[in-house]
Amino acid sequence: MNILIKNAQIITMNKDEEIFIGDLYIADDIIQNIGPDLDVQHPDKILDAKGKTVIPGFVQTHIHLCQTVFRGQADDLELMDWLKQRIWPLEAAHDEESIYYSAMLGIGELIQSGTTTIVDMETVHHTEYAFKAIAESGIRALSGKVMMDKGDEVPLPLQEKTERSIKESVDLLEKWHNYDSGRIKYAFSPRFVVSCTEQLLREVQSLSDYYNVMVHTHASENRGEIDIVQKETGMRNIVYLDHLGLANNRLILAHCIWLDEEEKRIIREKGVHVSHCPGSNLKLASGIADTPYMVNEQVSLSLGADGAPCNNNLDMFNEMRLAALIQKPVHGPTSMDAHTVFKMATIGGAKAVGIENEIGSIEIGKKADLAILNLHDFHTYPAIGVDPISRIVYSATRADVETTIINGQIVMENRVMKTMDKKSILTEANSSIKRLLARI
Repeated sequence: MNILIKNAQIITMNKDEEIFIGDLYIADDIIQNIGPDLDVQHPDKILDAKGKTVIPGFVQTHIHLCQTVFRGQADDLELMDWLKQRIWPLEAAHDEESIYYSAMLGIGELIQSGTTTIVDMETVHHTEYAFKAIAESGIRALSGKVMMDKGDEVPLPLQEKTERSIKESVDLLEKWHNYDSGRIKYAFSPRFVVSCTEQLLREVQSLSDYYNVMVHTHASENRGEIDIVQKETGMRNIVYLDHLGLANNRLILAHCIWLDEEEKRIIREKGVHVSHCPGSNLKLASGIADTPYMVNEQVSLSLGADGAPCNNNLDMFNEMRLAALIQKPVHGPTSMDAHTVFKMATIGGAKAVGIENEIGSIEIGKKADLAILNLHDFHTYPAIGVDPISRIVYSATRADVETTIINGQIVMENRVMKTMDKKSILTEANSSIKRLLARI
């Protein structure tokens, strides 16, 4: 479909961070032209965006779609209790339908809040059905089956044999990696060092090299987790991952709150990508990552909401606001300014996924992954003399996202979902969690 967006305020997030009023033309999933009063003959669709704001779609680099139906089921717990008492038993209870509708529920929320790309980690079983939801919904995703072949108090259905975990992961990769001209990609997803044997992690490192694909895992989220890793390996998390050869620019680490100086050096020098999840980190009482240091040291830094049961939403506006605010009392009011945080939410996420040449900014030749915001409301006015990016980070909400476009396809228009049946998904989500709770 050829789409002409007219008369919008366009926030490009290109290297000059240009902001101007003009038109944007999309053809065959690519941004073909940007500028004032574009002369486009007979577009398939015209979107009048006068007075509205077009931004690059948000890129969330740490999501668990399989957990969306657990929202509200694991509140007010710290990480290891949260996992052992609630999340692992619920994941163990999943079936094919519950995975599918959990994924659809999460994707619907993400699209409604302007997120167009995610880095997703599923559970041990039924990952095929999460990929089906991703494919049908139109969202751009880097996803993978979680891998966990050891750990205390892990429910029996989540206990994998190393060889089976690797085989299932490779089978999924060979089926889904680069699906739909690269809209969907695969990432090896060992859960964290606590639940993975050294053999498994070494195999992941080798396979990541062989297939040239990303690795997505958790690291240094919680002090108790770090204590376990040190006791078992004699090393801290990042040092151990580096020891195994995993610390490189194909590694995305969620959280990275409790780092020592050597770990910071490894992340910086090896080009490791860090996904900052402030909402989750606060709710699980995990801590506050030193993101001002990472920004100053030019660490690749992006944002993610994590899972619905530890947040409890998947809203990038919430994550941007928190990422900015939580640092100011300690590091000063400019330590994480609006422009820095907005970069993390857009081009920073694209860099983490390794496709910053395709998405993350509004530029001719890039994929048409966009959100159109309508900021005409009480909470965003007055607008005169206000920095447009500050207005988005500090005042806007997900309800201000009016239309979302992914890969040149309108997936939500005027708040109406185009690629999914919202009523059916909400009904099936309730049925799914009822079924899972009965099983545990």
